[in-house]
Amino acid sequence: MDNNILITFVVCIIAIFILGKIFAWPLKGIVKLIGNSIIGGVIIFIINLIGANLNFHVGLNIGTALVVGILGIPGAVLLIILTLFLV
Repeated sequence: MDNNILITFVVCIIAIFILGKIFAWPLKGIVKLIGNSIIGGVIIFIINLIGANLNFHVGLNIGTALVVGILGIPGAVLLIILTLFLV
């Protein structure tokens, strides 16, 4: 009887660790996306500070921050080019 309880306890602990690992992967991706978006927003803010002297402005919103956050520097260049061509 005691063996069954011990085995059940060990199996439950292993199952909890496995479930924790499975649910931690998407959470890590979401945290990374949020962090990259914040960095993207800072990059757009710096672009706007530099561009203020040249009468140049890129809109700072969640969409543009996500673009720069996901794509990095090429995303910032893409936004600059799109702003130059569309405005």
